[in-house]
Amino acid sequence: MRIALWQTVPVAADAGEGLARLRAVAHDAAGQGAALLVTPEMALTGYAIGCEACARLARPRGGEYHKAVAAIAREAGLAIAFGYPEAAGGGARNSAALISANGDTLADYAKTHLFDEIDRAQFLAGDALSPIVELEGWRVGLAICFDIEFPEVARALARAGAELILVPTANMEPYRSVPLRLVPARAEENGIYVAYANYTGAEGAIRYCARSCVAGPDGEDLARAGEGEALVVADLDRLAIVRRRAAIDYLGELRPALYRSTS
Repeated sequence: MRIALWQTVPVAADAGEGLARLRAVAHDAAGQGAALLVTPEMALTGYAIGCEACARLARPRGGEYHKAVAAIAREAGLAIAFGYPEAAGGGARNSAALISANGDTLADYAKTHLFDEIDRAQFLAGDALSPIVELEGWRVGLAICFDIEFPEVARALARAGAELILVPTANMEPYRSVPLRLVPARAEENGIYVAYANYTGAEGAIRYCARSCVAGPDGEDLARAGEGEALVVADLDRLAIVRRRAAIDYLGELRPALYRSTS
């Protein structure tokens, strides 16, 4: 399966602009043969937009954002994983949804690990990890930005059957170690693919560290963006997972009973 990661500057609390830009890049990705496009965190509205804007722009699962992205997916002929503010609990959750090329919602997930005051001031935390769903014959899960920095998240998704984790992200300086070291580690230690789509540029006082990447089951890059805007494409091969796990099967060698007392 060919996937595309969209590395872009954030929109300024404008869902109309976010959807227009998504439509254009979806057609670009489809033109390059991608079956799936992954956007950054909160791609439809911008990320660091403040509590008031998040609440104002939040929409429910299955609402107008999902309908608009479903129309784009059908029009472009590819699946889309996109970040958006979800209306929930009287506030907003930092969420991501996976829409098929047919316009069906395959998964919806709310970020469970909130990063520092910037997240806690804007969002309510989700209370469950992503479901594992099938896309183009692949078993896929979602995580959002800070989530993937916890090895337990990727391990739980991999143990549930995920072969690919999609990670919409708004990772800022000085935390470039995340795309450079942690994301490849999450892929290698589970023998899976991890697709990490980040912003570039600035948003208020935040400077994004870019470097979106697709890490393979051996931890090596299949694709990596630099510092500017980019659409990076990678081809995934399930046999790479089989070969890696035949060489070193971390999941198969786990001894979960040893770890229960540390949780």
